[in-house]
Amino acid sequence: MDTILLYVAGALFLGAIVYAVITIVRGGRDDVSERLDRYADAQAIVEERRKTESDRKSLLGDRLDEALEKRGFANNIRTQLSGANLKMTAGEFLAATVICIILFAVIGFLFRGIIVALVAGVIGFFVPRWYVSISKSRRLNTFDSQLADTINLMVNSIRAGYSVLQAMEAVAREMPAPISEEFQRVVKEVQLGLSVEQAMMNMVRRIPSEDLDLMITAINVQREVGGNLAEVLDAINFTIRERVRIKGEVRALTAQGRYSGYLISFMPVALTFFIYLINPSFIMQLVEDPCGWIMIAVAVGGIFAGFMVIRKIVDIDV
Repeated sequence: MDTILLYVAGALFLGAIVYAVITIVRGGRDDVSERLDRYADAQAIVEERRKTESDRKSLLGDRLDEALEKRGFANNIRTQLSGANLKMTAGEFLAATVICIILFAVIGFLFRGIIVALVAGVIGFFVPRWYVSISKSRRLNTFDSQLADTINLMVNSIRAGYSVLQAMEAVAREMPAPISEEFQRVVKEVQLGLSVEQAMMNMVRRIPSEDLDLMITAINVQREVGGNLAEVLDAINFTIRERVRIKGEVRALTAQGRYSGYLISFMPVALTFFIYLINPSFIMQLVEDPCGWIMIAVAVGGIFAGFMVIRKIVDIDV
C-alpha cells in the first residue's frame, strides 16, 4: 500500500512539473499584451487563430477558461493575476491550485496520516493565493515608488508640447517596469478604440494605488473642464513625494513594534517544533488527547489575535 501511494505521489509531482513547464513556455509574454498586439493587426490574429486553435483546446487551463469565462470569481482572479503580472489565465491558476491541494495532501498523508493530510490540503489551497498576493503587493510598492518620477516626466513632456497620450508613450519608452508596462497597455487600449478615461480606469483596476487614482482623477477633470494640467500634476507630484517621505519615516519608527509582532507570533511555533525534535512523545500527547486539540485551537487563536492587534497598532495611515 505504501509503495502504491509513493508511486501516486511521484506521478502527481511529475504532473505538476510538466504543467509548470507548459505554463512557463506558454507564458513567455504577458497574455494581455499578446492579445493587444494581435488585435492591432487584423491579419495577424486570423493567422494566429488558425495556428493555435487546435492546440489550445487540448490544454486543461484553456478548457477551464472556456467554462469560467462568464463567472464573476474568474474575473476577480484575472484582475489579481493581471495586477501581479503573472503570465497565467484564470483556468491555469485554478488548475495549479488543485495540483497544490493534491500534492500537499498526499505528502501530509505519507508523513502523518489523514488529519495532517487534511491540514496540508487546506494549506495547499492557500499557497497559490499567497504567492499572487505577495507578487501583487511587491509590484504595487515598486509602482508607487516610480510614480513620482513618472509624473515628473509627464509634466516635462506636456510643457514641451506633448499631448497626454504622447506623454504616456514617453513614459512607456523611458521608465522601467512595472510602470512602463502599465502605461504601454493604456496606450495600446486607446489605439484599439477605448477612450483615454476608460483605459486609465482599467489601469487603476489593475493597480489599486491611491496616488495613481489621484493623478488619473486630475487628468480626467482637466479633460472635461480644461486648465493647466502641467501645474496640477506638478502639485500632485509634490504631494506624492511628501507622502512617500512620511510613509518611510513612519515605517522606520514602527519597525520595532512590527518585528516584535512577527517574533512573538513565530516563537511558540518554533518552540513547539524544537520540543518535538527533542522529545516527540511529549508533544504527541496534545494530538492523541481530545483536550489537546482544544488547547492547540485556543493557542492558535490567541497567536493570531495578538498578531492582528499588533499589526493594527503599527499600521498608521498617512
